[in-house]
Amino acid sequence: ALLPDHIANQIAAGEVVQRPESIIKELVENAIDAGASSIIVIVHKAGKQAIHVIDNGSGMQKDDVILSIQRHATSKIKTSQDLERISTLGFRGEALASIAAVSHLEIKTRTSDSEHGWSLTIEPLEEHVLEPCQTDIGTQVIVKNMFFNVPARKKFLKSDLVEFRTISETMYRAALSHPECRFTFYDGDTLVFDVQQSDLDRKSTRLNSSHEWISRMPSSA
Repeated sequence: ALLPDHIANQIAAGEVVQRPESIIKELVENAIDAGASSIIVIVHKAGKQAIHVIDNGSGMQKDDVILSIQRHATSKIKTSQDLERISTLGFRGEALASIAAVSHLEIKTRTSDSEHGWSLTIEPLEEHVLEPCQTDIGTQVIVKNMFFNVPARKKFLKSDLVEFRTISETMYRAALSHPECRFTFYDGDTLVFDVQQSDLDRKSTRLNSSHEWISRMPSSA
């Protein structure tokens, strides 16, 4: 028998979204692909409770917001020839659809030529809510209650400390590899690092300090 769509989507989502770090990696790469010069990442309970990613990139128009949560919908490739010259970090069009299948998701976005932005709220098996909103240019993505509807996956997540360290490693690598972008990283209300756009040498020095602090954290959660 064919699986219901929502079950098939949850299974497929498990290939893309394996832990909070997976979500952050996908969202940060989307922000970089959107031309952001500033990316803010805020996590609560190592991302299990909530993840908030804010960028000042190009944002999305109304139709693009709706399309963004459809599986295999992407603006980054259009033909098979495009696969031979990929210049973006993401191109499969699965990230937001997968995140929406296993969490509560809200997207707020606005382009520079729009007077207002759009807010899209998505919950599995519920009708999507799209409405105008006031927001800054760029995109905000808020992810809450990861794996709330897939308890079998949720129980395999590691301790908060382990998950936080994995997120920190990804943020550390992203900041080092994109010195043209400012990265600000919070653990709840606690600032982990705030690295301005800079040359790579200065950014590496400042991030190494934060990395050493993370490495000295207690070994048990």
